[in-house]
Amino acid sequence: MTAQHEVPRSLMVDGFRARKSFGIGGLSKSATMITAGVLVMEGIIGTQAPITLLVTLPLTFLVIALAASRRHGMSALAYYWAKASWRRASRIDATSYRRVLLPHPYALDLPGVGASSTLIKAYDPTTGKHLGVVHDRASGHMTITTLLAPGGSLMAPTSTVQSSLRTWSSVLDAMSTDDQVKGASVTIQITPGAGEALGDDVKVRKDPGAPQLAKKIIDELVRTTPHATASVAPWMSITVDPTASANPPAALSDQVAEALKVVDGLDLSGTGTDIERRATDVDLRRLVRAAYDPSVFNARDREFEELSWAECGPQAADDGWEEYAHDGGVSLSWVLREMPRRPISYSVLLPLLAPGRFQRRITLAYRVLDPYEGEAVLEREISHAHQRAQATAEVKGRARWSQRADAERAEKAAAQVAGGSQVVDWTLMVTVTARSAAELPAARQELERAVKATRGIRMRPAYGAQSAVFAAGLPLGYNPLVKD
Repeated sequence: MTAQHEVPRSLMVDGFRARKSFGIGGLSKSATMITAGVLVMEGIIGTQAPITLLVTLPLTFLVIALAASRRHGMSALAYYWAKASWRRASRIDATSYRRVLLPHPYALDLPGVGASSTLIKAYDPTTGKHLGVVHDRASGHMTITTLLAPGGSLMAPTSTVQSSLRTWSSVLDAMSTDDQVKGASVTIQITPGAGEALGDDVKVRKDPGAPQLAKKIIDELVRTTPHATASVAPWMSITVDPTASANPPAALSDQVAEALKVVDGLDLSGTGTDIERRATDVDLRRLVRAAYDPSVFNARDREFEELSWAECGPQAADDGWEEYAHDGGVSLSWVLREMPRRPISYSVLLPLLAPGRFQRRITLAYRVLDPYEGEAVLEREISHAHQRAQATAEVKGRARWSQRADAERAEKAAAQVAGGSQVVDWTLMVTVTARSAAELPAARQELERAVKATRGIRMRPAYGAQSAVFAAGLPLGYNPLVKD
């Protein structure tokens, strides 16, 4: 006889909805307007040269059909355009990276989206310790990472979890009203095996006077444990624009101080999150370097102290259509395609967080909209939902049930915002890293099974954007939802 764990209704989460603009025949609003403009232009040209319509009309209708149809959760036109762009970049070797010494000041920067980032070792007067700040030279944004202690609330009482959710809502509210906070991300990295760090720790703590049998058992556990455990490293990165203030600081040191002040103003106590400390420059080097080469994750701190920021990146990397080859392994990155339309448990991501054979990194990136922007977005969404239902009703006699339900969800979200909730743009990204190309099929299968085990979350490979999604899960200062 087995017992099934029932999640209380108060701990179920819903309200997930993708933005949908109103268009004709499955097209978006902008695509509909462009299509109308092109057809009008072709009509004008056709009055002067009718023979041209034999070529332009079939091509136009082909593009319209591709824009209206869907492939992997996106328009087929966007999918095939991205694939053509990737193939073109691959032919000119733009998808390959080789770190070589060249007479250029930025020749040894990190590849891809991390090229404009640099690491600053800053002093925090509130704690009296040094920490690492990632500065984006292009946008001026600064990212500060906080190391979290691995834990969970699955065994906590319902009242405790409810209190944590309410406190987290207050944190989101603080982010929405602060113009300097541009976005944030929470990442949990699971690395199989404890490595040499476990052996070093046990060696120091072993009692020389312990019985011989106890020593033999401990030595056997140290020998076998790295193959049966996993190291969990969670962290939270907050991206701040220090110049978005009434008196924007000019000096770099003042900008760092302003960014620290903004992050310190976000109180995470009471959210169910145990804060370990602010990440130091050594911590950031370890996290970035170990992502490209998982074998060094449990190396000693002194091996990272002398690394430059560029040396934390790969020696060589190849950005494929569905995989990303780099130092020490090959990675697969998937992105969120669709969330369930039904209420889900707060522990829905647990299958993705379960340890496996391969290193896995789960990143939740988000941007909290300010109250006025969030209200405007929801008002547009309600209008678009009712317009789609009305257009279908005029053609078919009644609107589809899915359209009615979508309009109800949009109205429910607006009611929640009116009651004090926040509108959040967010996405989910998962990266799994295999040590070799031969292990790649097994890593893909493990990831597919973990996604299916969530029972409703739909994800897809990050086609043509593997290196960007790979970097988005690292404390590099890159958040795909943050706009300059």
